[in-house]
Amino acid sequence: MASRYWAVSLPVHNSASTLWNQLQQQISNHSFDTPLYRFNIPNLRVGTLDSLLSLSDDLAKSNNFVEGVTHKIRRQIEELERVSGVESGGLTVDGVPVDSYLTRFVWDEAKYPTMSPLKEIVDGIHSQVAKIEDDLKVRVSEYNNVRGQLNAINRKQTGSLAVRDLSNLVKPEDIIISEHLTTLLAIVSKYSQKDWLSSYETLTSYVVPRSSKKLYEDNEYALYTVTLFSRVADNFRTSAREKGFQIRDFEYNPETHESRKQELDKLMQDQESLRASLLQWCYTSYGEVFSSWMHFCAVRLFAESILRYGLPPSFLACVLAPSVKSEKKVRSILEGLSDSINSGYWKMEDEVGAGLAGLAGDADAHPYVSFTVNLA
Repeated sequence: MASRYWAVSLPVHNSASTLWNQLQQQISNHSFDTPLYRFNIPNLRVGTLDSLLSLSDDLAKSNNFVEGVTHKIRRQIEELERVSGVESGGLTVDGVPVDSYLTRFVWDEAKYPTMSPLKEIVDGIHSQVAKIEDDLKVRVSEYNNVRGQLNAINRKQTGSLAVRDLSNLVKPEDIIISEHLTTLLAIVSKYSQKDWLSSYETLTSYVVPRSSKKLYEDNEYALYTVTLFSRVADNFRTSAREKGFQIRDFEYNPETHESRKQELDKLMQDQESLRASLLQWCYTSYGEVFSSWMHFCAVRLFAESILRYGLPPSFLACVLAPSVKSEKKVRSILEGLSDSINSGYWKMEDEVGAGLAGLAGDADAHPYVSFTVNLA
C-alpha cells in the first residue's frame, strides 16, 4: 500500500476518455511504476462564484483538521495494538482497505446528497469529524486515567525498597505483634548488610537475639525484619537512622492487603476492558473519518477545478502514487497534458505563481489542480 497519493485534476478540452487514455499511455511509457486511478467525483452543486471563492478559503484549513483527526485515530490504534500485542490486518473502511477505498472511491449519495450546497457538505463533514474527535478525547482520557492509576500502583510495587509498597513482600508469619513485642522492617543498603547483621542486636536494649530475617533484596537495598520490645521501638529507630538504616512504618492488615489486591485486580480488568472497547471504537471511527476525509477531498478537488478551469465543469480527476524518484517525470507528464497556454501562464514569475498556489492546493503552482493525500 502506498502511503502518499496525489489528487489531481486536468482540464478536458475534447473528451475525458481520450485524455484518460493519453495519461495512462504516458504514465505506462515513462513512469510505469506509478499507480494511476480515476477519481470518480459526481456532478456536485456549484452554487455562485462568490460562495465557491468563500469556500475555497476554508478548504485547505478544513482539510488539515480532518486529515489530522484521521492520523490521530490511526496513531491511537497503533499504540493500542502495540500494547495489546494485536497484529493488525490493516485499517479498513467498511471492510475495504483504506488505499482501495481511495483508489476505488464511490460517492455516498445517501450520506452526502449531491444536490446539497458544497458548504453544507463541508460543514457537515467538519461537524461529524469534530464530534468524533471530542468522543476520542473523552474515551482516551478515561482509559489513560485507569492506566495512570495502575502505573502509580506498579511504581509502588516495583520501585526501590525505600519507597515501594511492602505489603506484597511481607507475610503474616514474618510479623510478631503481641502485648510486649513488635516487629519492625528495616531497609538496609545492599552493601551494608554485614554491618546490619553484626549491629542490629546492640542498637538498643531488649532486641530479640537472632530475630532479623531477610525478606527481599533488590538492586539497591535489602528488606530485613527485627523483633524487639515495643517500648524501645522509638530508641531503635533513632539508633538505626544514625547508622544509616531506614525503618519503614508498616502495619500488616490482612483486610487492607486483600482490599488493595481487589482494587488492583479491578483496575487491571477495567484497563483491559477500556482498551478493548477503545480499540474497537477506533477501528470503527477511523473508517468513518477516513470516508469523510475522502469525500472532503472530492469536494476540494471539484471546487478547485471549477475555480481553475471555469464552468461548465470539464475536468479529469485522478489519483496517482508516484515514487520519489518518479515525481519530476510525473509532474512533467501532467503539465504536458494541461493546456499549453495555461501552462505558460502558470510558469510566470514566482510571486505570481505563489499567489495562485492556494487554488492548486500545493506549495508549488502547477497548470493543473494538485494536492497530496498522506494516508500515514
